[in-house]
Amino acid sequence: MKKLTLTIAIAALTLGANAGDWGKAPVDKTPIEECVDLGGEISAGYMSDYIFYGVRFAGDSAWTDVNYTFDGLPLPITVGAWYLNGINEDAARTGGYDELDLYLRAGLGTYAGFDVSLGYTHYIFPEFRSNVSPTGGYGEIGLDIKRSLGFVDLAFESNYAMGGGGTAPSGWYHQIGIEKTFALTDSVGLVLGTGVGYSDTYFEVGGLVPNAFSPRSSGWSHYYVTASLPIALNCRTTLTPYIGYNGGPDTWIVDGIAGSDELQTDILHGGVSLKVAF
Repeated sequence: MKKLTLTIAIAALTLGANAGDWGKAPVDKTPIEECVDLGGEISAGYMSDYIFYGVRFAGDSAWTDVNYTFDGLPLPITVGAWYLNGINEDAARTGGYDELDLYLRAGLGTYAGFDVSLGYTHYIFPEFRSNVSPTGGYGEIGLDIKRSLGFVDLAFESNYAMGGGGTAPSGWYHQIGIEKTFALTDSVGLVLGTGVGYSDTYFEVGGLVPNAFSPRSSGWSHYYVTASLPIALNCRTTLTPYIGYNGGPDTWIVDGIAGSDELQTDILHGGVSLKVAF
């Protein structure tokens, strides 16, 4: 009898532990996943100089970016929009500068350790139409290849601007670089990068070619060095200040770019960005 009583008591305690109060549904103790990545990103930032393929197009500028990645497709597809507006009028140009980039990128997969993606970007200049023709902007196709080499990460890109008339670029631009990430703390990293660009008639149509001392439209464009400090504020938000250097010898494309009153080499620049994933 004592054994039966003990068994009933244990069973009652077990039911109480699993079911909570009588007449109430069991409580789900599973932790809520607050940082599930749904594929979207929103970013905003400031840069002291907007440098595009080694050429300085604007000074102090604010920018924002919104993109979303569809992972349920046969290939992951990312669509997004990036917009930059010059805060102060650039003395090197006739007026302010702004740029809207609409882009689409597809991840093609990994081959022999190389991550390959193909994308299309359409460049539009809403407030700068008098200086860019056609007014609808121009399109560009880009191929990106990345691979971790263990001690550094290698990145290569090849882009072809399809022009469209007037001053719109038409030609190739290639770039190769390496990057190394150091973990300073659990939430702070240091990313160092360097690379070099090669322009093959990319800037020729718009007159952006070296000056009379080196008249050519194809050749080494520029080299760069960057250092950034990504700080994970939480599982969704990252704050990243950075500094960079843009340079090129006097025989390279960016030195003495026609149509600019300012040097395109020896530019020390910096900025900060804030990215939120959702």
